[in-house]
Amino acid sequence: MGSLRSNILIIMPTYNEAENIGVMIDRISALVPGAHMLVVDDNSPDGTAKRVTQLQQSLDNLKLIVREGKQGLASAYLAGFGYALNHGYEYIFEMDADGSHSPESISPLLDAVKNNDLVIGSRYVAGGGIKNWPLSRFLLSYLANKYARVVTGMPVKDATGGFKCFRRRVLEDIDLHTVTSHGYAFQIEVNFRAWKKGFKIAEIPIVFFDRTRGKSKMSKGIILEALWVVWKLRLSGRR
Repeated sequence: MGSLRSNILIIMPTYNEAENIGVMIDRISALVPGAHMLVVDDNSPDGTAKRVTQLQQSLDNLKLIVREGKQGLASAYLAGFGYALNHGYEYIFEMDADGSHSPESISPLLDAVKNNDLVIGSRYVAGGGIKNWPLSRFLLSYLANKYARVVTGMPVKDATGGFKCFRRRVLEDIDLHTVTSHGYAFQIEVNFRAWKKGFKIAEIPIVFFDRTRGKSKMSKGIILEALWVVWKLRLSGRR
């Protein structure tokens, strides 16, 4: 796997993650040395980008995009995907910067993607799980994923999960410029498009850890969007 690492890009969107980003970069660097990391920061007022710039002085594999204002998770990932495709990366990760996604799971995802096109780190397959969530939030997430699976027909148990690895060909072929969803609906839409294109999708278990520092970006609007987007995807799939 060492020969692949220069072809790996790990995209981490950030907004006010100055407390977490240094720890995540250090952990990834130790566990997957040589892999490239891209932080897409929405001009965080807490100085996240400044912290990344400091770390770049000793890490030539650490990249940074700073955007004007808070533009959101989906557009941050789309910016990261564009960067990955323009710079020739073969294996492209999505990953949270707040510690919710364990860097120890990067290598298992890389192993799995050798025989797949998209590998999702899943909370809802055997061996996966969630730590430190209240029961109400767990039920909301679990039922939302089941709802998405039933409505769209897509055989993915964790369609809203944000820890995944794409092969380059998937992102080249799923018409990223026409993706319109935001928040968790973005994850559902990208997975759905990959599935409809016939790409091979696998889920491997991860344990999701609720953040210990900073604030969650969850909102009622994000949840409501995901509820109606799955119907839009179902109708578009029929057409």
